[in-house]
Amino acid sequence: MLNSRIPSGPLSQKWSDFKDHCRLVSPKNKQRHTVLIVGTGLAGASAAASLAELGYHVKSFCIQDSPRRAHSIAAQGGINASKNYPNDGDSVWRLFYDTIKGGDYRAREANVHRLAEISNGIIDQCVAQGVPFAREYGGLLDNRSFGGAQVSRTFYARGQTGQQLLLGAYSAMMRMVRAGNIEVYSRREMLDLVLVDGQARGIVVRNLVTGEYERYAGDAVLLCTGGYGNVYYLSTNAKNSNVTAAWRCHRRGAFFANPCYTQIHPTCIPVSGDYQSKLTLMSEGLRNDGRVWVPKQPGDPRHPNDIPDHERDYYLETRYPTFGNLVPRDVASRNAKAITDEGRGVGETGLAVYLDFREAIQSHGQATIAARYGNLFDMYQRISGENPYEVPMRIYPAVHYTMGGLWVDYHLMSTIPGLFVLGEANFSDHGANRLGASALMQGLADGYFVIPYTLGDYLANQSLAPVSTDDDAFGEAEATVKARITKLLSIQGEKTVMEFHRELGRIVWDNVGMARNREGLEQAITEIQALRTEYWQNLKLPGEANTLNKNLEFAGRVADFIDLAELMARDALQREESCGGHFREEHQTPDGEAQRDDDNFAVVSAWEYRGEGQVPQLHQEDLAFENVQLTQRSYK
Repeated sequence: MLNSRIPSGPLSQKWSDFKDHCRLVSPKNKQRHTVLIVGTGLAGASAAASLAELGYHVKSFCIQDSPRRAHSIAAQGGINASKNYPNDGDSVWRLFYDTIKGGDYRAREANVHRLAEISNGIIDQCVAQGVPFAREYGGLLDNRSFGGAQVSRTFYARGQTGQQLLLGAYSAMMRMVRAGNIEVYSRREMLDLVLVDGQARGIVVRNLVTGEYERYAGDAVLLCTGGYGNVYYLSTNAKNSNVTAAWRCHRRGAFFANPCYTQIHPTCIPVSGDYQSKLTLMSEGLRNDGRVWVPKQPGDPRHPNDIPDHERDYYLETRYPTFGNLVPRDVASRNAKAITDEGRGVGETGLAVYLDFREAIQSHGQATIAARYGNLFDMYQRISGENPYEVPMRIYPAVHYTMGGLWVDYHLMSTIPGLFVLGEANFSDHGANRLGASALMQGLADGYFVIPYTLGDYLANQSLAPVSTDDDAFGEAEATVKARITKLLSIQGEKTVMEFHRELGRIVWDNVGMARNREGLEQAITEIQALRTEYWQNLKLPGEANTLNKNLEFAGRVADFIDLAELMARDALQREESCGGHFREEHQTPDGEAQRDDDNFAVVSAWEYRGEGQVPQLHQEDLAFENVQLTQRSYK
């Protein structure tokens, strides 16, 4: 059932051969096709702009008041490409290998190599759009280093790379809006997928301002809705980020792959109280110049500037001398947790470590550091009240990115024909851990360079009959959406949506977080099931359905998060190994590193929805490694 449709032939030629032999849609025929794109982040905006440029009629949907408010703006550190401007040995192969290794050998070779091939074209595209990448003295684009690599391949625009890239894609998209090739529908939330003859042919959305239900038909649906990190309640994701669109597709038949693969980012501002609704990311780029440390003495009460160097433990540099502070995110996060578990954490809660820029400022000057990270330092000072130019930052791991998502084949198509999934919403390119600066790369690769070919190949091979929004399939989907919202509003219990979400987050963070074990995962499943029962009996939901109602929006999303959380725990329970961001305490090396089981788990776990209250069915896609050797991942 899981046909990845990976082209045959040598790895370096698969993508080229596919492009050479895929079927095409003629320019005149493109104008006859309507494509529905849900989400306007980097993947959605770039796909909309590219397909509209080709002549397709595009309808674009987003939950924000403007497409440019998509969460891609929050990505800070940079975007990878193998241009080798620093002349330090980078290549397409090295980017491919670092990504496969960084994902702990749990990603498809073909997808990852395609991503590395495309990477250079992304930079050229964005420069042509006017993205203001940093430049070095000779005029070439500058690069910084990121975790999991020994070369500098990350292009950046200070600490706001995602925002600048999104503005580039947004400008290209709005050009096509003006040309009449794109229609933008903002403040719409996709609440169901419509299937006609087994193919994705439409969506049902709710107008978040008026409460009206709207139906839209097309020849294909592109889902570009991001990840599901907010299942943990506290994460670096925007509060509106959710899994609902993807989960509705899952219930319609799209398999959900590797849901337990979540990334805990090591460089975030620590939790400071129960009042918080989200956490703030400090870019991984900061680890270029910042040194991570804790006092050697547990509970050391001194101000960090008063602790001499010989009484500091630069634990990443000691344990991983080859990569030092630039180990991959999962490695840095687990080590931070281990240090705080020993009682050597800092700050009032003890759940933090220091990120110190003292030596970098002494070596390069404050002006240079400000030019590289100034907006990040300003943001940190506004949130913490501390000046990072004068005292070390306090950081701690937080949920950031989800490597799992809807299963897709090499064409980016899900198990539902006509439903394509791009960017973080799919599972395809990162394996069990994502290297820093690769999220922006994947989103733009999928939208600018992959989907124009794979979507065309799909449409050219179909004989799609016209579909009307008056068809029975649209009526059934809308009725399902209405019934669910009516049920949510009718409960009239005692607990708010936020109370339930916070409780769910505690269960998932404690048991499906940085470390997992069988007892905790089994307990999590039991607690989540009990929470679901209470949710549908005791939810307090004010307001009505026919107006702007944030509580109602959140209620539907939290209900989906509860169902997703149970699937995450089941997936983590059946994967009896440790790999990347999935760390089972029963499976670790003698020195505490992740211990894979390649004989039994070099697979993608894809889950099929079997009905309300039914245990989902597991399907597996074998991962073949023909070009890299499976070895114990080491950054020492």
